[in-house]
Amino acid sequence: MSVSLTFLGHAGFLFDDGTHKVAVDPWLDGNPVATMKAADLEVSHIIVTHGHADHFGDVEKIARKNDATVYAAYEIMEYLNEQGYEKVQPGNTGGKIVADFGWVAFTQAFHSSSMNGRYLGHPMGAVVRMGGVTIYHCGDTGIFGDMKLIGEIYKPDVALIPVGDRFTMGPELGTRAAEMIGAKIAVPIHHSTFPGLLVEDLSEFAPKGVEVKRMAPGETWAYGA
Repeated sequence: MSVSLTFLGHAGFLFDDGTHKVAVDPWLDGNPVATMKAADLEVSHIIVTHGHADHFGDVEKIARKNDATVYAAYEIMEYLNEQGYEKVQPGNTGGKIVADFGWVAFTQAFHSSSMNGRYLGHPMGAVVRMGGVTIYHCGDTGIFGDMKLIGEIYKPDVALIPVGDRFTMGPELGTRAAEMIGAKIAVPIHHSTFPGLLVEDLSEFAPKGVEVKRMAPGETWAYGA
């Protein structure tokens, strides 16, 4: 079995197993590197790692357009409920949520999570299982030792790792993270979107024993095909 991964730009992805389309942090409107608008995205499910606008900002309108189920922290569920959107499955770190596409397990991440000064729950990473493939989206995070444990427990095929520095890991720490996680393939994300993020060469993101796949916004790649 296989899953296609489309890089939406910044930290956003669309996973497609031929039956379900799962978006993670689909920020498109206002994203200077995105190749589509929020109105163009077709999804069945949305996963949110945290409440910052460059991850959560377009989720409500994308969910409404597609009647999609949103998986997110409890506080994000409360926020969406207040806006009148109730097709939300809340979660937190440590457990799996069974879904039509397979499951999602939220992991810890070291970051923050708020919008317009409102606390939106603990920031998280997300391990997604669908189409016989396991993908670990680290969310926005600094490096932490339990990345090795996450790799041992979930054995991800692909890891999506933020390397833009300043707000997350840079390429050197991202390299260490990729080695600890131990996925077959690592995709660097959350870089080069804004001047405040890393814009120079990412050659320092070079984990040993892990294939690095650089993806351009709008690019689609099929894992397992």
